[in-house]
Amino acid sequence: MVPSVQISEGSRSVSTGVTLQVNICYPRPELDSKKLAILLHPWSWLGGSMHEPTLKVLTRLLQDKNYYVIRYNSRGVGKSSGWPSLTGKAEGEDLKALVQDFLAEKPEIDSLTVIGYSYGSLIASLHPVLNPNVKTSHILLSYPISPRGLLTMFHAGMYTLALRDILCNPDARLLLIYGDKDEFTSKSKYDEWVDTLRRTDGLKAKFDVVPVMDANHFWQSDGARTALQQAIDSWIS
Repeated sequence: MVPSVQISEGSRSVSTGVTLQVNICYPRPELDSKKLAILLHPWSWLGGSMHEPTLKVLTRLLQDKNYYVIRYNSRGVGKSSGWPSLTGKAEGEDLKALVQDFLAEKPEIDSLTVIGYSYGSLIASLHPVLNPNVKTSHILLSYPISPRGLLTMFHAGMYTLALRDILCNPDARLLLIYGDKDEFTSKSKYDEWVDTLRRTDGLKAKFDVVPVMDANHFWQSDGARTALQQAIDSWIS
């Protein structure tokens, strides 16, 4: 059973000049939580928002694990101010600013898990590893490797370098999860990409990959969502 939590809905102004619509779940104070998870939604141009059902499923899982959990609408989405960028660079800076603001508010936090879904996984990969004070983990769900160039106005190289920075950091932990029936990236393309990542020169991170059988990009079936929850639960435990 999910512990009772305090849920805050509102907005936060960050140093990049935008105000972000946020949903924050606070664990009960007596649990003395030191863990923060922040979830990033799919591409807003196709209707992605912090209310995406898969992110809500993961929020409940993380609540059960006594995390502070933040979901938010990226710039220009819902009640968040500003305009979406074409490259994702500005969204990456917003993410960093939001994390830093929350860590300043809760200095006891010593564990950060950044979870990005679809386009959100691109933005999540731009967040640096905060070693040595805050153990940083990245979970990239349904990373859109095939359409990445189109989604980022052909700035795929920026995301390749960001992943390399994570993979070459000995303090990093990286989990990739994808469905073998993804509509945008074939299983063979994922397998080829993962093989390339595993051969990264200087690979030092803890790097795990979980392909989920019969799961599509949208994680719509009960079986796919159960497998997704189990994979993340096992990895963060």
